[in-house]
Formats: sequence, C-alpha cells, structure tokens
Amino acid sequence: MKKIAVMIPCYNEELTIRKVVEDFKKELPDAYIYVYNNNSKDNTEKIAKDAGAIVIREYKQGKGNVVRSMFRDIDADMYVMVDGDDTYPAEEVHKLIEVVESGMADMAIGDRLSNGTYIKENKRNFHNFGNVLVKNTINFIFKSKLNDIMTGYRVFNREFVKNMPVLSPGFEIETEMTFHALDRNYSIVEVPITYRDRPVGSVSKLNTFSDGFKVLLTIFKMFKNYRPLGFFLIVAIIFWIISLIIGVPLFVEFFKTGVVTKFPSGILATGIAIFGMLSLSIGVILDTLVRQHKEQLEILRNINKEASSN
Repeated sequence: MKKIAVMIPCYNEELTIRKVVEDFKKELPDAYIYVYNNNSKDNTEKIAKDAGAIVIREYKQGKGNVVRSMFRDIDADMYVMVDGDDTYPAEEVHKLIEVVESGMADMAIGDRLSNGTYIKENKRNFHNFGNVLVKNTINFIFKSKLNDIMTGYRVFNREFVKNMPVLSPGFEIETEMTFHALDRNYSIVEVPITYRDRPVGSVSKLNTFSDGFKVLLTIFKMFKNYRPLGFFLIVAIIFWIISLIIGVPLFVEFFKTGVVTKFPSGILATGIAIFGMLSLSIGVILDTLVRQHKEQLEILRNINKEASSN
C-alpha cells in the first residue's frame, strides 16, 4: 500500500483545524496527517494534536517556508496539500489522488474556478480579479490552459515533491509550483472541486494587495529565469523603440538639411540601440544555459525512474 501524507500548513486556524484533520482522517484512515504550525498565536497546535495529527513547528514565517520544510522532511509515495481553513472538502480528495495514482498527473490541482463556486463563495474584494490576472499571465507565457493557479488543494507524486526547488517564502508558492511544473514538463490535471468560504470568525491571512504584488513580482522573476530569451527580447524591443523615438527625428532632419544639429541625441539613440542588442545577446546566452539545464534534469529524471523501477 502506498504511503499517503496529508500536509496542512497552519497559522492561527484554531476554529477550523480540528474539522480539517478529522475529515481527512475519515476519508484517508491510513494516511499520515501532518500539521505544520507556523508560529500560531492561538490554540491551533493543541487542537491539532488532540485531533490526532502529527504537529511540527516551522519557525520561518510564510507559507512558502512551510511548504519547503514539508517537502524536505516528509517521506511518502503521494502527498496531499490542503489549507487548514476548511475551505476545501476532504471528501473530494479521492478524485485528486486517483489521477496521480493512475499516472495521469504528477500534480493534480483542485480547481475552484471552473464550476463557479469560488466566485460565488469568496467575499473578499479583488481576489477573483487577482486569480484571473495570474491565470491569464501564466497561460500566456506557457501557452497553457489552466483555470486555477492559486488553489491550495493539490496532490503530488514523490518525484515532483523531491525535485521541487521552493524559493518563495510566502503565498507565492502556488504560483511557483505551477511555473515549475509547466517549465519542467510535469503533467498537470485540474480536477473541479466545490469551494466553500471560511466559517464566520475565521480570518484569511492573505493580504489582497501586498501578497498580490508579491505574486506578480514572482511571475516577473520566474519569467526572467524560466524564459530568459522572451524576457530580454521584450527589454531589447523597449530599448529599440526608445532609440527610434529619439533617432527618427534626427534622420528626418538630416535628409532635409544634410546637417544634424542635435548630435548628443544621436549618440544617446545609438547607445540605447546598443543596449538593446546587448539585452538580446544576454537573452540568447541565458536561454542556451536554461536549455542545457533542462536536458540535464531530463537525463537525471530518466536515470531516477529507471533506478526506481529496478
């Protein structure tokens, strides 16, 4: 029988954590339930222990830091990650496990958006707008068709968890996992789930604006890291457009009069155009390095898969 680990990152979830633990123990009686307490100031840790969970403390604040520790510390064949706020139904975990266990996916995503329950249940302003913005941006970069990038309900196989470099410290972690999966050609399957809002008295730890900005900044950084040619090509085009804006009037003046009166502007336009060429060159070099890194990772994955099969 495969070992299943249920991983629940928590910060001040005393109102909901007992129900979350008990629901997953009911649905997955043989699974190991881990609650990672991220410096909670309430009774989250005690309630989780009383409910039968294995409680581990993570002192570095932030969901990304918690996920890094969970992925590093927990040894299992299959991993379920779910928030401790009781917004994701435990009874639907079997649908996510099935697609990973069958080999259809390396990561199964609990999709809250395609059936409309998130939009109906979520009462926090701008969250829906933020989800759509992140979704459209990532789908544009990778030419994918994912619906829910930010969901906290996921199931992974062991290969994905042990090869996922977690760099984000906070709520950007879901975006980072999706970026990593798409770029490294891991299989992703979205499974529609029913979302329910937090119960009365339970408060979201996600700050709409500051955490939203961090997510957008993460997308910016990862676009640079994972798609350097596209990133630096855009930078080069911006430089060239500025160079043309400055330089075209000088050309017009030269063809009309045979004289360039604004010589410093000509030097500036030339310099900016050179910066554009340098930016494109950087993109080509980094793109080559990224491709070589991908090739090495694919070879390593093949070796590991062959070793595990033997």
